[in-house]
Amino acid sequence: MFTGKYIVVGTVSDDPLAIDIAHYMRQEADISDILAHKQFANSEFCPRFITDESDFEHIGHGLDGKTVIIVSSCSGEHTRNARAMRTFLIARAAKDNGAAQVILVEPDLFYSAQDRGPRPEYGRVAFQRPPKDYKKFDGQPWSCKLYAQLLKDSGVDKVLTVHNHSVAVAEVFNDMFDGQFFNLQPAHLYASYLANHSSLAQLDSEKGLVFCAPDKGATPFANSVFEAFTRETETMLLGSKPRFLIMSKERAGERKVTITAAENSPTKLEELAGCEVVVIDDMVRTGGTIVECCRRLKAAGAAKILFVVTHFYSSDEVKENLNVNVVDEIITTNTLPSILNRDMQGRLRHKMLVLKIERWIVNELRREVLGLDLPAYRPPYTVDISRKNPYWSENQELVDRPL
Repeated sequence: MFTGKYIVVGTVSDDPLAIDIAHYMRQEADISDILAHKQFANSEFCPRFITDESDFEHIGHGLDGKTVIIVSSCSGEHTRNARAMRTFLIARAAKDNGAAQVILVEPDLFYSAQDRGPRPEYGRVAFQRPPKDYKKFDGQPWSCKLYAQLLKDSGVDKVLTVHNHSVAVAEVFNDMFDGQFFNLQPAHLYASYLANHSSLAQLDSEKGLVFCAPDKGATPFANSVFEAFTRETETMLLGSKPRFLIMSKERAGERKVTITAAENSPTKLEELAGCEVVVIDDMVRTGGTIVECCRRLKAAGAAKILFVVTHFYSSDEVKENLNVNVVDEIITTNTLPSILNRDMQGRLRHKMLVLKIERWIVNELRREVLGLDLPAYRPPYTVDISRKNPYWSENQELVDRPL
């Protein structure tokens, strides 16, 4: 029989995110000792919660009253499609063996890009959809709705993700899971690190720090980081208050954009001379917009530019685009755990720092999802940083040690 009320498993046996979350949940058993990831000769996946082979009294009831937490990331050799199918089957295995509830922790929520379909009733968004937007999805499935339905039908009761920017996704998942959709926003994480641990804490007292939204879509979250940093540093002796800059983007082609300062920006480009600037976005897939934004900032006189991004897709295109001198530093998270692999960082390792967010996820999971009144981990992150990064020695107190 399984001990403890809460059981953490992964969609694969060696998922580093699942292993660390299980550790911070104080689970003594290894995730691979709880769930067997069987695959039949015909390639079909069949998970099995490992039970006492001599126990014939609790057949089909080994998980009675338990809460099963499935951690699903997208690292390793399995595709998102394969991971999704594994989640469905593991959730069904948990419920078919008595689990009281199943919680999915998926930091980078699958199928979020298909957050609307070719008809007006297929996804509510925060803008007026032109015919071109409907045509973009013509002939395609409304995948995020289908994914939510399949998760629910498989036995998932609650979903926790990180920094999903889609209004349509939030509506679909909140409706499907009766409000039990938890979309964690990392603004205070970035503010805490920048204020207390980053080299940017040593600001030029005359210039201050400028927070920058690279386009209209990034503005709300970038502003929330700016406000969180302002609160975090209100008792610190800073010579100049932080400021906020909004940039505007216009596409001139599939890979070509024009970046200018937005008319309603509270800070102007001509005010950037000698300033340190933090550019903030939720994800980077190609890096084209960010590089063009940073070029404009450097041309305006910015002394140093730090790019902060939650979801870092380490494609060859991203690594090539961001390996330029207009981007001085990069801070990201491990919502995509493959970024912890130095080969995936490539030439960016000398200016990249990863905030590992397992502690933060567990803090929120215990408090908001499970309703447990337990002390929170402080700080809510650890750091993964290459020795090639010049700030390696300054971050040693935060470096995540082997478990």
